[in-house]
Order: sequence, then structure tokens, then C-alpha cells
Amino acid sequence: MAFNGDGPFNKRMRTDGESVGQKSNVHYYTDNDYYTPDQNDGDNNGPYGGFSDYDNQPRRRKGEPETPNHVLLMTILNPAYPITVDVIHTICQPYGNVLRIVIFKKNGVQAMVEFDGIDPATRAREGLQGADIYSGCCTLRIEYAKPSKLNVYKNDAESWDFTNPNVGGGMNGQMGGGPRGGGGLFNSPMPDSGGLMGSGQGQGGPFMGGAGGPGGASLSAMGQPQPGLPQQGAVLMVYGLNKDKMNADRIFNLLCLYGNIVRIKFLKTKEGCAMVQMGDALAVERAVANLNNTTFFGCKMQLGYSKQAFLADVQQPYDLPDGTPSFKDYMGNKNNRFINPEMASKNRIQPPSKILHFFNTPPGLDEETLKQVFLEGEVVEPKSIKLFPSKTERSSSGLLEFNNISEALEALVVGNHAPIPNPNSKFPFIMKLCFSSSRHIPNKMAE
Repeated sequence: MAFNGDGPFNKRMRTDGESVGQKSNVHYYTDNDYYTPDQNDGDNNGPYGGFSDYDNQPRRRKGEPETPNHVLLMTILNPAYPITVDVIHTICQPYGNVLRIVIFKKNGVQAMVEFDGIDPATRAREGLQGADIYSGCCTLRIEYAKPSKLNVYKNDAESWDFTNPNVGGGMNGQMGGGPRGGGGLFNSPMPDSGGLMGSGQGQGGPFMGGAGGPGGASLSAMGQPQPGLPQQGAVLMVYGLNKDKMNADRIFNLLCLYGNIVRIKFLKTKEGCAMVQMGDALAVERAVANLNNTTFFGCKMQLGYSKQAFLADVQQPYDLPDGTPSFKDYMGNKNNRFINPEMASKNRIQPPSKILHFFNTPPGLDEETLKQVFLEGEVVEPKSIKLFPSKTERSSSGLLEFNNISEALEALVVGNHAPIPNPNSKFPFIMKLCFSSSRHIPNKMAE
């Protein structure tokens, strides 16, 4: 993410169809303006998702001073890239604890952000006012909002209650992980790969906060589009997939070993071809370097770079042969393994091998239970299994050996993130797989 260095009112963004010197019919904001969204006709499906009580807030008149509040109203001008909860949280989190976010799009793109106090809200307003979320676009205009609390009825890409990760049944596959439910991405702070004071250089440009405030954290780890990378950006082309065996989740299971996955889209006009938006260009490079020309399910997979900066949402995806949707959004999925620096450092980048390492499985796991996962997925079961001596009673881990790399690849795309029943809880363990650097399974494991 690149923050433009201009102050709040040193510039005005043109709309896409406006040339230099042309007057704009787009309203923009000064210290004497306050914008209140139109009423949503009293329903609960309007821009606030059930926030009809906000619509009747009094409008601040010209010349009337603003009253500081811990809730901010952000208007995003020239929103050339998708604006989600992830994006808003990432730019706001450095200023203080964010409690709730609501994004609404009835009048352009706007967001309300509730902090845990007036001080962090004031810092965010001063630091972000007039800044560009991405270089040259997505300009922020920020006012104090009128509501004292945001009501969130559902955690998804456009609303999130950080005090209650299970509100509304979770993310339903978008920011939740595993078997559709549970916690979301924001149990840990967002990564900041560029530093807070503008000394870092991200892929979209220098981090320079608007109005002298601290710059925001880089969005590259979150998989946001990175301006300036049209030829080798964060979108990967995948060719040669077995159209009957592969789907979005199985692509995720394989590529998540090399970087965060944001969106996956199969191409209807090209069978066995998909596009994958990853967290950053480095993740794409790792995937290409390690997986290009690998063979599994009887097909040779080839990987390349897309010229697209990001994948747009597909509102009505078609069904793949197995009945699953051709497009899925994994932004914030907790099975992503590079969510923050601590998680990323635990990943060992390995090329495919015939030995898989499994972990996050129930204590006391037996070999038959493991074999059943692969049999149910209609792939070859491992020829050898080695359970590591347990250092804790909380989980188990070990190694799986297959006859060749192709069998191991098939087992990984099917078995990675498979639920394993937990005898001590109604919630299953989500088994995780990765390629091992071991060339064979030793007969005796070190105690």
C-alpha cells in the first residue's frame, strides 16, 4: 500500500472520465462539509446492513464545528481497487484498537470505523486524512461520525465485529477457515512490512502518511492489489489442471504452502485453466519456482504470470464438474499461512517431494484414521506413516511417505485442511500438510 504524501486539501482527485482542468461534478470535502448518507428506506438491507437508526442522525451545517467521536466516517474517493474490512482494518490498526467496521456502497464507497476511544480515532483522522490507500487512487476523506456504536449482524468482507468473531455465524467461508466458522483473521495484529514512519518502500511506493501522520502498514501480505506490478504482479495463471478432479479449494490447498491466497477463479472458456490472486508478487514467484510443470491427476500443471493486478469479485460463478463454485474468495481465510510475520517464519518453502509432513491432528491419532482421509478423497493412501513422539497432549504430527511425487501431490490437494474428528470436542482438528525435506522416513525417530 502506498500512501500519497499530499496533505488533506493540497489536491483533489479526478474521476476516471475527467481530464486535467475539467470541472468535476463529484462532491468532495472540506472542513466545512459533513456528509450524511441517504436514508435506506427503513429496511435492514441498506448500506448499513441494519443500521437504519444511523440515517436519521442530524447533519452538521456549514460552519458548525465537528464533535470528536470514537467512530469515524470514511469516504473513499476514486476507489479503483476493492475496499474491504481487511483494507480498512490494516490502515486503521496502527492508530489504535479497532472494535467494529462497516462498509457501505449506496453513495460511492464509505466505511464507518469504531475505535475503543476518541484519542485513537483522532489520531487516525489526522494521520489518514487526504491519504491515498493505493498510489493515485482510493483517497480518504474522514469525518467524525454521529453514532456512538456500530451494530454488526454478520462478520464478512463488508462488516466485522472484532469483539465477537462469531457474530452472525462467522464468515461463511470468506474470512473464516476450515469447516466454515470459528475465529477470523484478526486474532493477531495485521502485518506491517514497511514500518510506521515512511522509511520502508513497499511494492506500491513509499509509505507516506497524509498530513504528517504515520504511514499505514503494507497490504502486500493481505493480498491487496499492488500498483506498479502489471507484468509480474500477484495474479498467477494456472494451466493444465484436471477439470474433473480440481476445484478452488484444492488449488488453495496446494498454493497456500507458498503464500496467502486471496481469490481463485476458473475460466469457463478454457477448461483446466484458473487464475489465482496471491498475497504478493513474491508468493507468485515461489509458486512458479516450486510447482511449475508438476504432474498429478494425470495432467502436467503449468504456471505463469498474469498481467492483471487483481481478480474482481464474480457475483454469479458457474459450477465446476464437482458442483463447487468456479470462483471463491479466501481473503482472510485462517488457513492462509502467511497472515503475519510470526506465522510466515514457521513455513519452510520446499519443492514437492514424496514425503509429506502432517500436523495439527488429534492426540492419539492412529494410522487407520489417517489412511481413511485419503481413501475418502479417492487418492492413494501413504505406503508408510511415522507418528512423531508427542511433546504435548494437545495435538500430534508425523510424516507420510508415498510411492512418488505425483501421489504425494494428489494426497496434499485432497487431504490438506481435512477435518479429523476430535474425541474430546465437537470441533474437529483441521489437518495441515506440507512437503517434507526428508528423503525417506527413518526407522527410529529421535525422542
